Amino acid sequence: MHVLISAGPTREKIDPVRFISNRSSGRMGYALAAAAVRAGHRVTLVSGPVALPCPEGAKRISVESAAEMAAAIRGCADDADVIIMAAAVADYRPVVPESRKMKKQPGELVLKLERTEDILAALGQSKRPGQILVGFAAETDDLECNALDKLRRKNLDWIAANWVRDGFGTPDNALVVFHRGGERHVLENSPKEILAARLLRLILPD
Repeated sequence: MHVLISAGPTREKIDPVRFISNRSSGRMGYALAAAAVRAGHRVTLVSGPVALPCPEGAKRISVESAAEMAAAIRGCADDADVIIMAAAVADYRPVVPESRKMKKQPGELVLKLERTEDILAALGQSKRPGQILVGFAAETDDLECNALDKLRRKNLDWIAANWVRDGFGTPDNALVVFHRGGERHVLENSPKEILAARLLRLILPD
């Protein structure tokens, strides 16, 4: 099977030296890519800027912004049997990034932001029959309610949810995984390499 995975954060440019980003390390997406390669699948990894080596056997497409990630995902999605969106994509970006470094000025600085493309929702709208779409939800409150809402709104097959305090940027994690058919699975705290293999077996059982 062709497994398409997104990983890492995106960076939204403020000026040539500053950007908006988040704490995602990319470890979960990279661990999923490695597990999918070991399982014998063809793997495309669309990655934001992270300090991780590409898993051997996977094809990596490196991107920086949410727009670049959306374009790369669109270019691969039609050919993918499984799409796992593990990346932490920015929801907002500066409307007009500065072309020159902004100098410190007296008083406040106000940045005007606009929404980025909702990649996961677009994938849910264009999903073909038989294609499996998996999302992630990192939550600070109402984990189950928020995850199930995202599962329904974005037409996902699976969603893997975790508390931000437990797994964002850390080497291990715990997940609560929901299926659109009503299944609920708890994957206990483990190194992300082990957790990724467990999640992949759940999504793609033999």
